[in-house]
Amino acid sequence: MINLIAESATLPQAWRSRVVGKIAGANLKVIRMDEAGIPSESHADFDEALFVLEGSMTLDVEGELISMAAGDFFVVPAGKSHRVLEGSRGVLFLIDAE
Repeated sequence: MINLIAESATLPQAWRSRVVGKIAGANLKVIRMDEAGIPSESHADFDEALFVLEGSMTLDVEGELISMAAGDFFVVPAGKSHRVLEGSRGVLFLIDAE
């Protein structure tokens, strides 16, 4: 068993994910967010699922702003440019196929 909130507290740096498991070719990751946000990225070959465990996050998906709070889940479709805006903070659980 892994407590994802506790696991995120051990990460040495915000926005650096740690793979906590794998299932059916997907990576299960935990990320500690900070106020800095992250620049735009996209993944041509896979969707990316984001689940806010703690805190809040504003996601910009090709100009559409999505405000997320603890308990919210969103899937970024493959090929869509997305970024996390400044002011986001907390713990994020992410599933991708990297």
